[in-house]
Amino acid sequence: MLYKRKERPEGPYDVVVIGSGLAGMTAAKKLGKNGRRVLLLESHNKLGGFATWFRRKQGEHIFDVSLHGFPIGMKKTCRKYWTKEIADSIKQVNKVRFINPQYDLESDFTKEDFTEKLVGHFDVPRETVEAFFNHLANMNFYDDDGMTNGELFRKYFGDRNDITRFLLEPIVYANGSTLEDPAISYGIVFSNFMSKGVYIYRGGTDKLIGLMKEDLLETGVDIKLHAFVEEIVVEGDVTRGVRLKDGTFIEAKSVVSNANLHNTIFKMVGKEKWAPDYVEAARKVRLNTSSCQVFMGLAPGESIPDMGELIFYSEDKEFSTDALLSPKVGSQTFSLYYPNTRPAVEGDGRGDRYAVVSSSNARYEDWKDLSEAEYKERKEYNIERALSCLDKVIPGTRKKINYVDASTPLTVEKYTHHKGGASFGTKFEGLPISMGMHKEIKGLFHAGSVGIIMSGWLGAANYGVIQSHEVDNYLDKIDTQKTTENQLGL
Repeated sequence: MLYKRKERPEGPYDVVVIGSGLAGMTAAKKLGKNGRRVLLLESHNKLGGFATWFRRKQGEHIFDVSLHGFPIGMKKTCRKYWTKEIADSIKQVNKVRFINPQYDLESDFTKEDFTEKLVGHFDVPRETVEAFFNHLANMNFYDDDGMTNGELFRKYFGDRNDITRFLLEPIVYANGSTLEDPAISYGIVFSNFMSKGVYIYRGGTDKLIGLMKEDLLETGVDIKLHAFVEEIVVEGDVTRGVRLKDGTFIEAKSVVSNANLHNTIFKMVGKEKWAPDYVEAARKVRLNTSSCQVFMGLAPGESIPDMGELIFYSEDKEFSTDALLSPKVGSQTFSLYYPNTRPAVEGDGRGDRYAVVSSSNARYEDWKDLSEAEYKERKEYNIERALSCLDKVIPGTRKKINYVDASTPLTVEKYTHHKGGASFGTKFEGLPISMGMHKEIKGLFHAGSVGIIMSGWLGAANYGVIQSHEVDNYLDKIDTQKTTENQLGL
């Protein structure tokens, strides 16, 4: 059931899911399919979390917000846990472009092609490249050797900054990785991409989320939009439900939070409900970085040539984490949307449309204390950087654009409620805190973006599946306990 704005859901529910990012929605779908009574709560006016979109100029332009590349595993996950229709619309990107002062290359983003580039263009011995990829393939969460990304690259490629850039920069845009982060967080994600390249959803994020919403409702999941959860109600060490901003209490046997890890622990629950050592460990969890985007829509009748769907562009002479996060925006990624990426829908009057979205990594701290005038000036700077750089990549494009808008870390914070406008959740140390939450408070589970690994579209969806198994185990346990107590007359 889709509740209207003024309607109030009535518990008890087996599960209340807070937040409808891909982890929240996938957990809700899996649990609903398993026969659980599920309520999905979303504070925004539509589902999707960071997998979202918006319209401008009376619907003339539709922009997708998230960087739209993910591994083939997304196709498998959608086929298994969502629908064949969704999975069949996930298609491989044929070419990814890299343009910077160190090289200008095109790739299909597969292990085979990267191997040939490293051997042929970067002059790395083939046995070294094979050893590097074998190292990545053998990485797993339980055998972390403590190596950082920087140490990993130095081990195989010495101080070759150009190779580090080639291998790491695309993943930085995908999940905020840095040279200082654990190599395992890079290795697992990169290996996923390297299996069979980069894929996108053809049809637009609005179509994808619309199909997921229909599937959730058909599965029997209740959905309530405009529902801001102010409190996760905990009695002793047991979850009892949630309380909305308007005071409505919704009883539930369990709660899955798809919200930011810090918000879940310190705002919705409160530090007094947790063991002191858990609070201390949670406070040490670092947030990942944020992002800026510039949305550029081409006027009706205008077009751009086929340049591939992802262009990693930089004017920075060398790769560095600081340069990627700099307000100077020396580096950015262009996502190109062609008519076949987002086909015109019959009756909407839009016809064929082209759009380009520039994405750059950013620090929340560089934006949070700006005056209104400074904030406006910096946004305009980002827009100018995107337009001027895009015109260098595809000459003449700037004059074809009739709409431009921009988002910043403050935009991310406003619409996602993520502390610090974090686009990529937490650093690696957040993963055990998230996965162990239900061991601290019975019936409370977390499926937000954490640990770099459980971020991005595929990582989020898979984390929703992982946590749904934990919820099922918990509900089975308490149901069995209740049955036993009834049989004993307790």
